Amino acid sequence: MTPRVTCHFLGKIDYKTAWEFQEKLFQEGVQQKIAIRNGESTALPKNHLIFCEHPHVFTLGKSGDRQHLLIDQSGLDEKEAQFYQINRGGDITYHGPGQLVVYPIFDLEQFFTDIHKYMRYLEEAVIRTIANYGIQGERCDGLTGVWIDATTPKARKICAMGVKSSRWMTMHGIGFNICTDLSYFNHIVPCGIQDKAVTSLKNELNLQVTVDEITPILLKELTDLFNFEVIAKL
Repeated sequence: MTPRVTCHFLGKIDYKTAWEFQEKLFQEGVQQKIAIRNGESTALPKNHLIFCEHPHVFTLGKSGDRQHLLIDQSGLDEKEAQFYQINRGGDITYHGPGQLVVYPIFDLEQFFTDIHKYMRYLEEAVIRTIANYGIQGERCDGLTGVWIDATTPKARKICAMGVKSSRWMTMHGIGFNICTDLSYFNHIVPCGIQDKAVTSLKNELNLQVTVDEITPILLKELTDLFNFEVIAKL
């Protein structure tokens, strides 16, 4: 059976509000899976795909190092940025205007039960998206995300990733720099990696490109890779 996915286009939304929305959908999926395994239901958990942007915010994964945030509270206030320690994998990252954030709330048992494959598919969707603009995205050995010139001293990350999975339900996802203010990355050690830079699609193309332009392209690539049916766009 082809998995069915509801897409949510939330626009610019506060990070905590989006996190709580993710958590609600995630917990609904987990509870439905428990009900199925207890013989109380046969209805499959619902799959969701959230697209949004956030105001300036730094988030630290559960295995991250707090020292990788390089500014204090007064610095955060000056930059009008928030900070949250959250329950995804990975270290510290930045979200902000001009970055396309995507949160798949997927029941992987409807797709495939392989977290490594899941991460590679997320990366591949971004790699295919930027290929539409003549940019070659790559993977970097031992690191998640999508990189440009990955094996050279000029290696730079265009998309970061961090996910959580429980009972094969996923949450959190990707931060894809489209026309992001990259100066905010100067206030962290991005993903805990000290010797590599970050970039954006705008920076690589040297022309203006928007989140709204990229969103349908990335959705198409995700749809093709994961082979799902979009049943609603909210």
